[in-house]
Amino acid sequence: MNLTFREARPTDLERIVELIADDAVAARRTGTYGEAHVRGFEAIAASPDNELVVAEADGAVVGVMQLTFIPGISRNGASRLLVEAVRVDKELRGQGVGARMMEHAHDRGRARGCVLAQLTSDKQRPDAHRFYRRLGYAQSHEGFKLPL
Repeated sequence: MNLTFREARPTDLERIVELIADDAVAARRTGTYGEAHVRGFEAIAASPDNELVVAEADGAVVGVMQLTFIPGISRNGASRLLVEAVRVDKELRGQGVGARMMEHAHDRGRARGCVLAQLTSDKQRPDAHRFYRRLGYAQSHEGFKLPL
């Protein structure tokens, strides 16, 4: 599959929301495309430490992920790559698209001087957990969230 990566454009946003909301876990959190998504997109686009990346195949957006580069004090002042909202079109799952997306994410992190990639995955996604472990991610920490 000929897969390319680029930063998302405003014209991609409706498709991005569709990809993110295309599972039972995320659908209720994501909602349907609207102004809140536009504001979120604009904030990501304006931040030098965030990238919203799409994967394209034959001109169609087939995957998305948000990359955030976090400078730090711990780990001897190391920067981290945070990978969020990784989604692949359900018709293409299991065909290597996700692995190639993550490879691209890691390359972007290295290019920005990051020494560690981290992510969270909902406990209701065992297939995603197997995927990340296959890529070498360790479930070394417990994550906590608090609605504000």
